[in-house]
Amino acid sequence: MFPLEVFITYTLACLLLVISPGPDNLLAVGRGLSQGRLAATVSGLSSGAGILFHVMAATFGLTLLIQTSEIAFYVVKIIGAAYLIWLGVKVLRSKNLFSLEPAKKQPLKTIFSTGFLSAALNPKPGMFVLAFVPQFVDPSLGSVTGQMIGYGVWFALLTAIGFSLMGVFSFQLSDWLRNRPKLVSGLNVGAGVTFVSSGLAVAFMKQR
Repeated sequence: MFPLEVFITYTLACLLLVISPGPDNLLAVGRGLSQGRLAATVSGLSSGAGILFHVMAATFGLTLLIQTSEIAFYVVKIIGAAYLIWLGVKVLRSKNLFSLEPAKKQPLKTIFSTGFLSAALNPKPGMFVLAFVPQFVDPSLGSVTGQMIGYGVWFALLTAIGFSLMGVFSFQLSDWLRNRPKLVSGLNVGAGVTFVSSGLAVAFMKQR
């Protein structure tokens, strides 16, 4: 069902997407710096779960509904944009997403829910999954639904692993960053701006 050469090409494309800077991997990096490896891993897994949500939604038609229904599209868009902008403003005000000082540990369920909602409420990944994954689906090889889910689950797994590793690796850099407070402050500002700009991009996204 999954030809090796197609699967390898798909995997490489997914890895390029995973390492591209964005609000979700910044969350994992911030968790790694401020709360350690476990928090970074949970944040990465939550982003993978958010991608999986989009995969299942695209496979079973929810994303198609959002793409074709103006009301559904704008409701999801407004909620997703508002959440990303709220996260960005929160980071800009507190400047503690990237923090090397001892921080109050947040419950793992809070870390997971924040990462999941950041990915799941953003309609852009859903539209991307709907446009990207079907390019690798071949109806002659079997169930289209099965292939969509298979490719989608692999993308979600790569996202979870990739983001988790980014967060864990950032924890290893904490000692180096501790002597560079201006760089840490700049990272916080950059992260806040990324969240806000991502929210604005969602807000101005047009229905296709």
